[in-house]
Amino acid sequence: MKKIGILTSGGDCGGLNGVVKGAAQMANSLGITPYVITNGYAGLYNLVDFDKLTALTPERADKIDSNLAGSDAGHSRVKVRKIEDANKYDRIKAGMKKFNIDGLVISGGDDSGSVMVDLFEQGIKCVHAPKTMDLDLQTYSVGGDSTINKIANYVEELKTTANTHNRILVLEVFGRYAGHTAFRGGVAADADAILIPEIPTDFDVLYKHMKERFFGRILNSDVLAGSYIIVVAEGLKNADGTEIYDESAGVDSFGHKKLAGAGKFACQELSKRLKADPEIKGLMKQAKMFVDKMNEIPEVRSVVPGHLVRCGHSSAYDVCFGKEAGAAAVMLLNQGTVGVTVVGIDGDKVRYMESKKAIVQRHVDLNQVAIYEAMGTCFGRPAQAFTPKFEQMEGRITRHL
Repeated sequence: MKKIGILTSGGDCGGLNGVVKGAAQMANSLGITPYVITNGYAGLYNLVDFDKLTALTPERADKIDSNLAGSDAGHSRVKVRKIEDANKYDRIKAGMKKFNIDGLVISGGDDSGSVMVDLFEQGIKCVHAPKTMDLDLQTYSVGGDSTINKIANYVEELKTTANTHNRILVLEVFGRYAGHTAFRGGVAADADAILIPEIPTDFDVLYKHMKERFFGRILNSDVLAGSYIIVVAEGLKNADGTEIYDESAGVDSFGHKKLAGAGKFACQELSKRLKADPEIKGLMKQAKMFVDKMNEIPEVRSVVPGHLVRCGHSSAYDVCFGKEAGAAAVMLLNQGTVGVTVVGIDGDKVRYMESKKAIVQRHVDLNQVAIYEAMGTCFGRPAQAFTPKFEQMEGRITRHL
């Protein structure tokens, strides 16, 4: 390896600049010249048309701020296989040959990882640094910790307005069909209920939990104040397994439905039950909140932070993991181990796995959900018993979220 290309693809998130900087610094340390391939796979496809590339020399790499989320290398959502060009792979290879690029460090999630596998199978040498705020790869992925921290912070901050107005607030967050960030972020912020795609939501169960906890707080408060906070992942499913999404949102370049509307749907379901419940009028009167035809039921509102959970600054954990993942990808590429995904660096061990296996979607472990159900959090189903299995461990344990 004399020259390598570094590209990031898919959604932006925390820790990505750490990947770029870590890869560049390790490449320079090994005597390899690293280049940025801008705009993700779109840039890779158009590489042959570039006049020049930016080399991440030690001086240029030094200017990358690892603490900022997003990527100095730029992104796009392009599925190379779907490009209507019979010579697309030859075009990419020609672009790499033009700049004498021997291999690629690619940071992306499951969709971007599937493109990386596709390129590898077409004879292009590449290594995958795992990146997705959804945390749904088999490995830990850059961006997860940053997003979880942001979700937790937003929930904590929303409690101030919720308590002021005695509201039920629903925070809808990214995650597609895996609820890791909603689960962890909600738990960290003491959310009352967390709705994830892995558990179809029974709104009757959720309503009962909400009614008891919400009015219990208010009636036990010396200033009659209380709230109820729900974190819902965008891939919400109804009790019958029906996906909740806005059909008008369309699909993305990978053919996935653009998920939206889970928070709004949850608000509608709870409001409908509040209006139909004959006990609510009496509870509102006890709470001194009732005004005929004006304030008859509690207000249920949704908040969608959207891209705010993936932008701004990275967590320290993601910066560290990102730098190590980028460096590990270069070391693997340099020794000829390609078509693999970095798992992480543990001491002097650079761990990796076949990318085809790494990008298989991982879901929330429902055994861990049961722990929090035992502690009172509602997950939109009757609480399941947690049956612990005790196991004594020896030595240091490596574990991801």
